[in-house]
Amino acid sequence: MIRVALPAHLRKLARVDGEVKLDVEGQVTQRSVLDALEARYPMLRGTIRDHVTQKRRPFVRFFACGEDVSHDPADTPLPEAIATGTEPFFIMGAIAGG
Repeated sequence: MIRVALPAHLRKLARVDGEVKLDVEGQVTQRSVLDALEARYPMLRGTIRDHVTQKRRPFVRFFACGEDVSHDPADTPLPEAIATGTEPFFIMGAIAGG
């Protein structure tokens, strides 16, 4: 079971409180986690990654075990702690301002 922590605006859109728990088939990668997330919460499709290209939206970041993995290839295996559910996979919106 994979744990996913979503930013507040995506939790509200998905109508969930707290972390989301997902079953991911096969290797645990950014792509497989996002595929499982969008399958379970279809209202999130297009909010985290582009509908057509499946690329991460510019102001969204992914973190695994405290490391920014946003620019890693989508099929790179995530750390064992994410795959086992020991640590959550964080999806965060970038914060900008001045």
